[in-house]
Amino acid sequence: MLEIKNLKASINNKEILKGVDISIQPGELHAIMGPNGSGKSTLANVLSGKDGYEVSGELKYQGKDLINIPIDERAQKGIFLAFQYPTEIPGVNTNNFLKTSLNKIKKARGEKEMDTLSFIKMIKEKSNELGMNENMLSRQLNVGFSGGEKKKNEILQMKILNPNLAILDETDSGLDIDALKTVAKGVNSTRDKNKSFLVITHYQRLLNYIKPDFVHVLADGKIIKSGSMELAEQLEKTGYKGIN
Repeated sequence: MLEIKNLKASINNKEILKGVDISIQPGELHAIMGPNGSGKSTLANVLSGKDGYEVSGELKYQGKDLINIPIDERAQKGIFLAFQYPTEIPGVNTNNFLKTSLNKIKKARGEKEMDTLSFIKMIKEKSNELGMNENMLSRQLNVGFSGGEKKKNEILQMKILNPNLAILDETDSGLDIDALKTVAKGVNSTRDKNKSFLVITHYQRLLNYIKPDFVHVLADGKIIKSGSMELAEQLEKTGYKGIN
């Protein structure tokens, strides 16, 4: 699904990623952990195609080069990013945003766009699965939402857009235990043998609910250690200082 070799990324002449190597197969969920400033969010931004970075190395998605593919085409090809800090967009209705996003992707793929009635039925089902109040869907996108509501809305987008590769950038930050369980349930409900996940987190607690196949430690722009869930449990006990 995703092949990263010696990936380097700089912004404003500052090198942040210094040679990252990760291989993700279809059906796998990989977790990235690491201290503040290690490059975790930069990795998410580079994978999603955010402008402003100077990127080198090998970055392949489903066997094809990704580095020079613009951000909208990456979304059309099935790459999704859930933000650590979702943006408020005044004047944009949440329902309309989600329907437009879905149909833009369908149109780019040559698929039939979804009509309004079918979309409303689907979004009600998926929002109910996340325990979301349907009134949120008629509000402006993320405007006045609590932190937990914003994160649930990100997971709702993921469930609707149904990506092949979902990148979750600290989706668990700021969540209480109930919201955390809801987000984890949303992730688990979309997992199957054809979809892959890259989950970026500071804490083990999310991983207790989504059970990663692999855990990687990113520090100073490089993967310094990889392992199983036991690595996350070790980090929770000892922190990052003892990892090498």
